Amino acid sequence: MNRQRRLATLKEIDIYPVTCQALSNGRTNLEVAAAVLAGGANIIQLREKHWSKRDLYDLAVEFQKQTRSYNALLIINDHVDVALAAGADGVHLGQDDLPIEAARRIAPDLIIGASSHSLNEALKAEKDGADYVNIGPIFPTKTKADADRFLGPEAISEIGPQLTVSFTTMGGITPDNIHSVLKAGARRVAMITGITRAADITERVRQLRKTIIASYE
Repeated sequence: MNRQRRLATLKEIDIYPVTCQALSNGRTNLEVAAAVLAGGANIIQLREKHWSKRDLYDLAVEFQKQTRSYNALLIINDHVDVALAAGADGVHLGQDDLPIEAARRIAPDLIIGASSHSLNEALKAEKDGADYVNIGPIFPTKTKADADRFLGPEAISEIGPQLTVSFTTMGGITPDNIHSVLKAGARRVAMITGITRAADITERVRQLRKTIIASYE
């Protein structure tokens, strides 16, 4: 995809699955990706915080084959070089990763997403050139070291309307609490375990998509 097509697809996403093999009930990331894409997701983020770049690259190449066949977006967590080398569509950067402006200089065609944990961080990410901003963590989550620090759904209604770029929400969101997130204004919902631990990932993605779409129709 070229950049314009990538951005157009980004605007249309609803569920935003994120991988973590250790939290996938014995399934591999590739198995999770296949199930997620079969469920209709048009984006997936490859996130493995503790893998070597070589292993991450090898997996990203396989992911890219899958996402390409579905015309879905592949986002790589943290590593701009891996995203470029594997032919991914974008990179998601945390507060301690490469600055957005620097990433844009070396990867002008990639989608660049940025994590934010406050209104100031979200507005700065947008100003620096992020294509989308993630707001979170919304609820306590086991994928963050400081799991006791979370924003609550009210942060979505506070931060979201002040952004002009797309935004996603993440952190402890599950099928049981997604309605509070949607009520606060979320339209693009990122999940790890709410998807990866489902008995039937494909069906879980289908149902989550229906729930999100129904919330704004």
